[in-house]
Amino acid sequence: MKEVYQNEDDTNVVGDMLDALVREGARRMLAAGLEEEVNGFLGRGRYERGEEFRGYRNGYHPSRELTVGVSAVEVKVPRVSDVPAEVSANGFESKIVKRYERTSRQTQDLFRKLYVEGLSTGDFEPVFRELVGETAALSPNAIVRLKQRWESDYRAWRGRMLNEYRFAYIWADGVYLRAGVDREKTALLCVVGAREDGVKELLAMELGYRESTESWSGVLRSLRDRGMDAPLLAVGDGALGLWAALDGVSPTTAHQRCWNHRALNVQAKLPKSLHSEVRRRLKEMSAAPTRSECERLRDEYVVDLSAEGRVDAAETVVRDWESFVSFYDFPVEHWVHLRTTNPLESVFSAVRLRTDVTRRMKRRDSALYLVFKVALRLSERWRPLNGGRNLMGLLVDGARFEDGILNELPVNAEEAVAA
Repeated sequence: MKEVYQNEDDTNVVGDMLDALVREGARRMLAAGLEEEVNGFLGRGRYERGEEFRGYRNGYHPSRELTVGVSAVEVKVPRVSDVPAEVSANGFESKIVKRYERTSRQTQDLFRKLYVEGLSTGDFEPVFRELVGETAALSPNAIVRLKQRWESDYRAWRGRMLNEYRFAYIWADGVYLRAGVDREKTALLCVVGAREDGVKELLAMELGYRESTESWSGVLRSLRDRGMDAPLLAVGDGALGLWAALDGVSPTTAHQRCWNHRALNVQAKLPKSLHSEVRRRLKEMSAAPTRSECERLRDEYVVDLSAEGRVDAAETVVRDWESFVSFYDFPVEHWVHLRTTNPLESVFSAVRLRTDVTRRMKRRDSALYLVFKVALRLSERWRPLNGGRNLMGLLVDGARFEDGILNELPVNAEEAVAA
């Protein structure tokens, strides 16, 4: 089939025509809606007689532009005179277009949502002026007040108690943003937890200095001091600060290192031509049904690498090995959630898409509040853990698993069975 290419001028012309058609269509629909609204109020159509006198049509109010969606549409609200007091004390008032309204309520909500999608205060007005024209009713002060409200929401969220649920797992990672006056990126230390009902919850989001032990210790102590019991397992990447902080604040919590990050570590020791092989071999290991099979595949790969003289890569595969196979001590239904930091990474990849603008933010706290609101909104669609709340309940009550299979019930469950 022959391909047809449009030049940029043609595309712009088509785009302008579509915009004009959309605006004209919106104008006509709005005008028709207002006419129907007047017909309903008067109880008759134009040039018709009604059973009850409710007033006269009296032309239109002065035309004005109303921002609807992302277009400014000219609107003329009908006017009605001589309305009897028993019909309406205030005469005819349109419910479609409020008096003095220049921006629809849906559009105002859209502005707020788009701000959450990544527009900072400084970018807000010029962007929307271009979209909706110079007459659109935008208030930068309203956005400033919105940010102040977000700060209040964040502080209330940050201080809330966490003793309502028990948490089996946490995922922890540092999210880096270009914000603040420093040349270095801003680190947001983030923790997501899995509750006993299987639901994931954003637990912490703090500004930190890189991912130091001191910074992570502060985050973990805050969780503990607000009533959160030590989780059974923590999932994270190779940041040493996190693991050192866990040993100090929550020594009973098992460590699970991310297999995706381990693949990157091994790839860094090998030429690019072997990177796909690294991914394949490590994926086979992590997908093995038992710990012993996983270690057999590890040993095979280490032998192959060593035979090729790639000792550094072989040593990287086995380094901190026990922290990579902790997931075998937990339900097989949960392994897909535990082998990597993907549950947290996927959340903040979506956050990054919506917060690229933070590289222009001069204040780190502004970036924090923006990311917090975006992450909190996205959390409403987070996928719960496989297996349901019954499995999570067994786990937090003390059930033991071997190679993902239940082999020891909690004490209270054993007593119930015996009874």
